[in-house]
Amino acid sequence: MDTYVNTEVKAVSKEEETRVKALGFLKDKRTPDRFNCRVITRNGKVTAAEARTIAEAAERFGSGEVTMTARLTMEIQGVAFDQIEELRAFLAEAGLETGGTGAKVRPVVSCKGTTCQYGLIDTFALSEEIHEKFYHGYGQVKLPHKFKIAVGGCPNNCLKPDLNDVGIIGQKVPQLDLEKCRGCKVCQIEKNCPIRAAKLQGDKIVIDEAACNHCGRCVSKCPFGAVENYVNGYRICIGGRWGKKVAQGHYLNKIFTDKEEVLDTVERALLLFKEQGIAGERFADTIARLGFESVEEQLIGEH
Repeated sequence: MDTYVNTEVKAVSKEEETRVKALGFLKDKRTPDRFNCRVITRNGKVTAAEARTIAEAAERFGSGEVTMTARLTMEIQGVAFDQIEELRAFLAEAGLETGGTGAKVRPVVSCKGTTCQYGLIDTFALSEEIHEKFYHGYGQVKLPHKFKIAVGGCPNNCLKPDLNDVGIIGQKVPQLDLEKCRGCKVCQIEKNCPIRAAKLQGDKIVIDEAACNHCGRCVSKCPFGAVENYVNGYRICIGGRWGKKVAQGHYLNKIFTDKEEVLDTVERALLLFKEQGIAGERFADTIARLGFESVEEQLIGEH
């Protein structure tokens, strides 16, 4: 028998369920009055002190269990309806907040590119800046639907940024110096390219720009310095989503080298969705309806 079941507990009304859902409390369907509380993290990262607070909160107000959501929030299980406000106050004392639901910007997620051997950008710093600017800054802005942003440190796409409404991916664009290429029989650039975009043709190495995903694995691999220089940057993907209906995102036709321009483009995408989206449709649907070329022009064309 489920330990939550208690026929004497009065069921929470649908109106109240909707109200507390907006606060980050989702109904546990097995019960008449228990909710799972979403505690917002910074891209899945919390301090040891915050983790202790969340654990104590789970023991005092919930079932003693904490789960992780797909968006890297921490969810305290089994909170009674009449303890919701007390729990929120307890978390607020430690600087923690609940939420992450509704037709608005959702908590930003990122991979561990800051510390990962393959990471090309500081994903923690960028995602925290996006979190403040858009999750908090646009916290009261109602959108046609939820809007998810993800930051990936490299083209490995571990976090699947191309399946988010907006995804940002770190880039390292190799700069080939053919004068230093000696046409070695065993080319280290070709050998170290994981997607075979670099190939020896005749006595020179050629990098297929259309195929290269700018992972940076080839940089500094040539013993003669044919690929020593590179440009750090970002790619932006728009209109991805997963769920009942999956949509692969579209990459904007530009490598961004300025972080502020990236943030500006994300904001343009958000405002475009707010102003041109139709209630109930995801950003992928808006892009399909308006046409990718039109949306791309609005985001990165001349203004």
